[in-house]
Amino acid sequence: MKTAMITGASRGIGFAIAKQLYNDGCNIAILDLADEAVVEATLKENGLDESRTLYVKGDLTKDESRNELIVKTVEKFGAIDILVNNAGVAPRVRADLLDMSEESFDFVMGVNVKGNLLLTQAVAKQMIAQPMGKKRKGVIVNISSCSAYTSSTNRGEYCVSKAGVAMLTKLFADRLASEAINVFEVRPGIIATDMTSKVTEKYDKLIHEQGILPIARWGTPEDVAGAVSALCDERLCYCTGDIMNADGGFHIQRL
Repeated sequence: MKTAMITGASRGIGFAIAKQLYNDGCNIAILDLADEAVVEATLKENGLDESRTLYVKGDLTKDESRNELIVKTVEKFGAIDILVNNAGVAPRVRADLLDMSEESFDFVMGVNVKGNLLLTQAVAKQMIAQPMGKKRKGVIVNISSCSAYTSSTNRGEYCVSKAGVAMLTKLFADRLASEAINVFEVRPGIIATDMTSKVTEKYDKLIHEQGILPIARWGTPEDVAGAVSALCDERLCYCTGDIMNADGGFHIQRL
């Protein structure tokens, strides 16, 4: 049985990914900042058995949290076969690009890029040390965003961070190909989550009145989870560095 590690998976897109990979037959290890009792209750309510799940409360930006996650995952399940870098934050306050604070930039980049990079480094080394599977040693999926290429001048730090995740995907795909580890990027579009709940009216108009999406509806966390599940399939072992757009066709940029 394979083991999947997912960051930021106590709710929303991350939890949908964890649930999908669990249903695909994986053990699940989660890192998040949420209260343990709340997460464990959520797992139980959704039918995820504790024998196949592990929750570590920790901060992705802290070395001790990353190390604890890896050590406990390997202790319980023996290996790490899948890493999904899902954890991400938006600016606490949306501000014009000319007014963006250094604190806000550091906060967003610290989680979305630095935390992603350092955890991937450590997990990649663990994967390399493990025996070869049927077709590969592991797969890493980065959850990016359509903001990796779309300008939002009132949250520039978020756009820069997601562009950074896109480059991290390329870099690790290049570096780890010779180690039989595939690396992919999933770019969600307009997904119904807590992060987008504050701008529902704006996106409703863009979707239903201005027609920016060929598939004219909000995306769901399960839509993103399905894309991750597909990329974790070993039939894609000859692919790496690819981008999966889970965005209702937003990237088509139609006239």
